[in-house]
Order: sequence, then C-alpha cells, then structure tokens
Amino acid sequence: MKKLLISIILPTLQGGGAERLHVYLANNWAMQEYSVEFVLMRKYGELFTLLSEDINVIELGVDRIRQAISPLRAYLKQSKPDIILSAMWPLTSATVISWLLSGKQGQLFLSDHNYLSVSCIKTLNVSPLFLKFLMRVTYPFANGIIAVSQGVKEDLCRLGKFSDNEVEVIYNPAATGASLYCEERETRENIWGKGFKHHILSVGSLKRQKDHATLIRAFAQLSGGLKVKLTILGEGPLRGELETLVNQLGLEEQVVMPGFITDPKPWFRTADIFVLSSQWEGFGNVLVEALECGVPVVSTDCTSGPSEILDNGLFGKLVPVGDVAMLAQTIEESLLESHDHDALIRRSKDFSVDRISTQYLNFFGIF
Repeated sequence: MKKLLISIILPTLQGGGAERLHVYLANNWAMQEYSVEFVLMRKYGELFTLLSEDINVIELGVDRIRQAISPLRAYLKQSKPDIILSAMWPLTSATVISWLLSGKQGQLFLSDHNYLSVSCIKTLNVSPLFLKFLMRVTYPFANGIIAVSQGVKEDLCRLGKFSDNEVEVIYNPAATGASLYCEERETRENIWGKGFKHHILSVGSLKRQKDHATLIRAFAQLSGGLKVKLTILGEGPLRGELETLVNQLGLEEQVVMPGFITDPKPWFRTADIFVLSSQWEGFGNVLVEALECGVPVVSTDCTSGPSEILDNGLFGKLVPVGDVAMLAQTIEESLLESHDHDALIRRSKDFSVDRISTQYLNFFGIF
C-alpha cells in the first residue's frame, strides 16, 4: 500500500527558525512511516545535517520565487503528493498558483511564521497593498491556513480579511526533547572562557529584526562587578556594524559572536539567562529552546509570540521593545534572582515536537 506523501515547500534549508521547525516536523513524520519530501528552490543550507536520511529532497533550481511557479507545477503533477505544506510568504502565494495550474493535486496548506504586516514592509520592502492583494487572491484557494501564534493569526486575518475560523494557530515544535544534562566544567570553560561569573546567551540572525544593538548597549550598562559575558549565536548582514559597536563600547573581551551554530544546546545548557531583544517575531523558537534547558528568559514584549510563550510574563520577564535602560535593569535583576528551573522545563513541553506534529496531522485530517 502506497505511503501517504507529505511535500514541504521552502526556499532553502538555511538556518532560520521556520526552516528548522519543518526539519523537526519532517523527521517526526518520517519516523511515523509517512513519505516526506522537501521541495526547495535551492538545495543548500546548514540544516541538511539534521535531516533524516529517509527524507527525499527535490531542487527546483531557481533563485526567484516567481521562477518557481512552473517547475513546482511540474513537480506536483508528477509526484502527486497527498499533502502539500508551503511556508513563508510570498512562496505560499506562488505555491497556490502552481497548485491550481497542476489541477489541484493533493490538499494544500499554507503556513506563515512572521508578522507579515511588519516584516514584509521592513525587510522585503513590499507594498502593503501588494501584500494584501496577493494574499486575498491566493490564500482562499488553500485547504487550510496555519499561523504560528495568535498574533500572527490576527495579522493574517487583518491582511487577508479572513474570518477567525479560517486560520488555525499551531505553535512551533521548538522543544525537541534535548538532553538536560549539565555540561562538564571543562566544556563550559571551552565554550565561554574563564574568568566570568555570569553567562548571557542570545541566538538569532544578525539582522534588524533581532535588534542586537539594543542588547549590546544594555549589556554595557550592567554593573561591572557582575563579571558577565554575552554570547550572540547567529550570522547575518549586520555583523560588521555590531562588531563596530562592540569595539566602540570597549566590550571586545565580554561580547563574542561565534556565528551560526547548528547545535546550540551546549550554550543553552551552560547559560545563566537567555535574552531575546527582537523588534518583532512570528513566534520565537529560541525562547522555547531556552525554557527546555531550564534557562531563565528576558525578552522584549514584541509583536508577536514572546508574550504567548511566556504566558504574559509568568515564565519569563518581558520588557518594552528598544528600551536599553529597562532591558539592562531586567537582565541584572534576573541574574541575581533565584528561578524555578523545573517550571520552565514543564512549560516547554507545551511546544514539543511530538505534540505539535500531531496537531499538524490532525489539521491535515490524516491522524
């Protein structure tokens, strides 16, 4: 009997949060004996190392989303997937067009992972009118629309004029069942270096959205006697600008940016607190990763995701976006307080891969 085929359509498998969560879902579905394929515009990205060998990868061989429409149509007609999951607008809208041209092969589900009314305007320079138009003429054809947080859903409903029951919220599967064992002291020192009492971690691409500049400025305001080190994991276009800021503030020995790390769990397990300084988010996977390792969290109360993950501050501290002084004060308070690490770990289980995978399958109508 032919296995049910789930096709996941993404630009690449670069190290972003949306790409990573689809790898987690795909691996889980493959373990459940579904056939899973990734259909990528280009077959590259750091996350291939995490992908199960049971998962097939198809490359469309294009660099622009509009170029993907024809080869994607051909793929759909040939492979005839049962379930198609496309993420990350405007690839979602392009997938709808390909799907219609293929004769509606399989059931099509669209998933958005960012607060589009902000992210598309600020990072893609897309006109709000074009965003609304393309969404309103393509999304209604899909069998289902998924938002990764309540905030993203509300934004989608405003943009696309969808009713509440037309968009399903399914949180990201960011808790992977990672081992919680404590790293050896030698491993901790190899990661962070010697001579520091407190260790602050942040993980995210070096781009405007993540606002690491505010975090670095806040770090510069911490009391000197705390003996604190800040590690920012991630890569991106603002590396040079952020390194210049670190040098200007005289923080070369206390702030390090090692680049993108495929497995950041050793850093999470050895951090004293985790800080997210974003101007906006769709969800905030890294917050769940921190909670899963029992690491206290300080996050901006940005649109959207962090307040939902942290239950309005019950499982972490929330501060206003861009407020350097408040961020510094809250980081210092968190470093000096005691924390219920077990409660943080329990909260992370609400976002486990097994749990979220089942929610997706239920929404697809196949589980």
